[in-house]
Amino acid sequence: MSTLVRLARAEWGPLFRAVRNGLVAKKWRAIPMTIGAVCLTSLFQFIQNQQWGYQFIQNIGSVRAEDPLWLALLRTPLSLFVPALDLPVIGALAQILLVFGIAEICLGWWRTLLIGYVATLAGTLYARFGIWLGFDNPLGLPASDAQVIDTGPSAAVVGLAVYVCWKYRAWFTGALVVIVMVIEVLFKDNLAGKEHLAAIASVLVLCGLAALRHRRSGTRSGGEPVSGSPAG
Repeated sequence: MSTLVRLARAEWGPLFRAVRNGLVAKKWRAIPMTIGAVCLTSLFQFIQNQQWGYQFIQNIGSVRAEDPLWLALLRTPLSLFVPALDLPVIGALAQILLVFGIAEICLGWWRTLLIGYVATLAGTLYARFGIWLGFDNPLGLPASDAQVIDTGPSAAVVGLAVYVCWKYRAWFTGALVVIVMVIEVLFKDNLAGKEHLAAIASVLVLCGLAALRHRRSGTRSGGEPVSGSPAG
């Protein structure tokens, strides 16, 4: 048992302390953006389930690869908060509350939104690229996926989870998220699964850029590394 405890502390200790300290210091004020995101997602879910509101939500936040690119880019920010109609909304709300909340405490609200948006945008752009490649290509998609609505908040959730795990060196948890997404594609080869992988790829690029920036800023002119906080 002591070995498991040591492994758990090594994996989640820094992340747990960061979240705990943030909540103790500010309580609910530590996650105002997350609370707003949960409320907005709940509101969108209510509206899109009304006869009068479905088309309105489609017009402002539903993205398909068949849409003109300018329109898709215009709708993408709000698409983060439009839950899928065919999935229980409680799952989307729980994901946002947990992952967005942890990310907001650890990264700040603006960086959380930025990374979530980059992950979602990567999935949106991949859908167009995959359809262009065609179904016969391993990275491609069938033409019928052009009419499928993008992933909503899930791509942002996956991307943020990977970034936070990288920043706080929770390597096993981060690898597990990636493996689960790969298994999803292997067993259910659909647009959502591949968009999740595109989101992960884009976030890994952000991780690499952040590590490179940290390495450059942490090196003296003579080339000797300067001790400091973890990258990110």
